[in-house]
Amino acid sequence: MTPCVNSCPTSTIKVNAPVFTSYSQAVEIGSSVSPSVSHDIRMLSADNAASISNISLDAAKITTYTHKDDNNKWLIKPYNRDSFAEVKYVMNGDLIRLEHVATKRNLHSHGEQAPLTKRHLQVTGYGEEGQGDANDIWRVHLVDQKLNASIKTVTTQFLLIHYLQNCALTASGRQLPKWGFEQQEVSCNLNIRDQNAYWNVEDNLNKKLPSINLNMYAPGFISRLMESHAVMFQGNAGLKPKEGELTSKPWQWPINYRGQFFSGSSYRIYLLGNPIIWWSNLFFLFTFLVVSLVAAVKQRRLEGQQLHLQLRKQQTSNPKVYKTRFPNDETVEMQRTYVKAATVFFMGWTTHYVPFWTMGRVLYFHHYFPAVIFNSLLAGVMCRYILSYLPKWLQHILLGGMISALAYSFVQFSPLAYGMSGPFANELNSTMHGLKWLSSWEF
Repeated sequence: MTPCVNSCPTSTIKVNAPVFTSYSQAVEIGSSVSPSVSHDIRMLSADNAASISNISLDAAKITTYTHKDDNNKWLIKPYNRDSFAEVKYVMNGDLIRLEHVATKRNLHSHGEQAPLTKRHLQVTGYGEEGQGDANDIWRVHLVDQKLNASIKTVTTQFLLIHYLQNCALTASGRQLPKWGFEQQEVSCNLNIRDQNAYWNVEDNLNKKLPSINLNMYAPGFISRLMESHAVMFQGNAGLKPKEGELTSKPWQWPINYRGQFFSGSSYRIYLLGNPIIWWSNLFFLFTFLVVSLVAAVKQRRLEGQQLHLQLRKQQTSNPKVYKTRFPNDETVEMQRTYVKAATVFFMGWTTHYVPFWTMGRVLYFHHYFPAVIFNSLLAGVMCRYILSYLPKWLQHILLGGMISALAYSFVQFSPLAYGMSGPFANELNSTMHGLKWLSSWEF
């Protein structure tokens, strides 16, 4: 089944197809709520399905997937016969069976739990040569609930309600593990009001019926743009770690808690932030928070003093009142400039880092790299802010010391980027043993 939002783009549907859907014709059915990228319902073989404890040996697992081929086609049949003698349209309220064209198995559900979404019921492919049981029967229910209305290609939204279990066929959106080839789960939801259970006919194959050009239903540029971004968000959120893969958490990134392996052969590459830069960035980040808070308090106090002086000036003509001393305007303006610049970089760091705390997808250390650029810029501004209070000769000494420390740390940790060989750093005879400053570093 393939998802579309109200209408499908021409990239996911055929240009020509019959307007109405009839019995005894092969169709592809897509979710009308999911973004417009193909997630066709497919059927895993019985061998794969048998590896799951709650799927019987004579049933096959139903999934959705982005690839379009003949494995996505289903034949619409009446619930109590194989076909009608004449062309008959599928109407609202009809009881139907959906037979998988390639395997001759019926779309089937029963009282077992779905593999991932435990509150849903399991959906499988069941039977042989189109022959099954009463659990293969589904009721067509149009979303707009028009009586005596038939299903139109692309435009009609409908639900498939299981006749016995009274649950709705649903694309749960959850990714199956390796036994499901990391395709998406199809289940039967007892909550029949779930919009993920809305479907539409995408491909409609019947040579007995006249066809029309479906380009008229293709969305415009803005709709395509919005849907493509929705697809990216959906796909990004569904990324899961591979078996045995090391991942990281957002709290680990600013403190350089753990790096990331890029190779493990004779020359090992390990992605790790330069600890001098990383931890200096963290120090200056906290320094900025303190400085910005102090600057805000000082600014409020200064504004209050100036307001008080203006009121005194209006009330008396004594010239001594005007001798109140304020900080040098040039110095104050310079400090404000530093704080404003640091605030901009802090906002850049926040917008590139904080959203990762809300993401459910797999995360890696390199996701922090855009944020660390802003943190480094902030560190430079705050360093200049602090040095501005010191004598020139001391500024030059400190700057020279910092540059030397950065160069030295780069030379020391460069083998992590250019390739390490020999024993790991946790072994005493390793040339990198002295650089394993944290036990969580794994190079």
